Amino acid sequence: MVASVDAPGSGVGAVRRRPPARGAGVGVGDGVDRGGPVGCGDGDARATISAATPGTGFRFPTAESSPIGADARLLRWTSRALLLAGILSIAGAAAILSKAWIGQVLLGVAWQRALAGGVASAPWPGADTRPVARIVAPAQSADVLVLAGATGRTLAWGPGHLDGTAKPGTPGQSVVSAHRDTHFRFLEHAAVGDPIVVERVDGVRVRYRIVSTRIADADHLDIPREVDVPTLTLVTCWPFDAVAPGGPLRYVVVAEEMG
Repeated sequence: MVASVDAPGSGVGAVRRRPPARGAGVGVGDGVDRGGPVGCGDGDARATISAATPGTGFRFPTAESSPIGADARLLRWTSRALLLAGILSIAGAAAILSKAWIGQVLLGVAWQRALAGGVASAPWPGADTRPVARIVAPAQSADVLVLAGATGRTLAWGPGHLDGTAKPGTPGQSVVSAHRDTHFRFLEHAAVGDPIVVERVDGVRVRYRIVSTRIADADHLDIPREVDVPTLTLVTCWPFDAVAPGGPLRYVVVAEEMG
């Protein structure tokens, strides 16, 4: 309803209410302009909101695209990529450990044949190496078979004897290397005075005792070729708990034959 007042002097002095024009309604502004939210104004402003023109209603502005969805997708794919990388890393580590264990099992069979016949043969068909010695560390409960050649391919299966040095268990300087996280893991707990036993292909066992341990640069190991006492030098990477393989440092354990 719309209120109107008669002109002065008409004698009526009363307020008459004139009905709104047909088709008219209460617009959104009628409530907002009174200082309150829609529907909370005074008088007729509390009328139901209707469209001024049939078919016309509230129109909200189109929401802008949010980056939240894209960020969520990126986070999801990043998580999947990290999970896959973790699975591959674990699988790779498991493969290395399995290969090291299987290699020693196969070498054990070949070693028994060598002890029986006095001649070492290839541990499996197509192998380009053969077992040359057995190293036992009683204090660390370690027992490993040594392969000929200290190449990367050989070290995946077992410790490798460095070509050009004396064979383990014979006079001279014998050098054997292996990975710190598999076959030479026991060196982390080796100490001066601990015994090491070397078994040769002919079945003879030679006893050594550790005389020194040290950390050296890989390019400056300073291992003497000529020695007065039959010596066994064991070399592996250091530190033992390193995450990345390789590194510039080596752990060197020197043992001399016991008289």
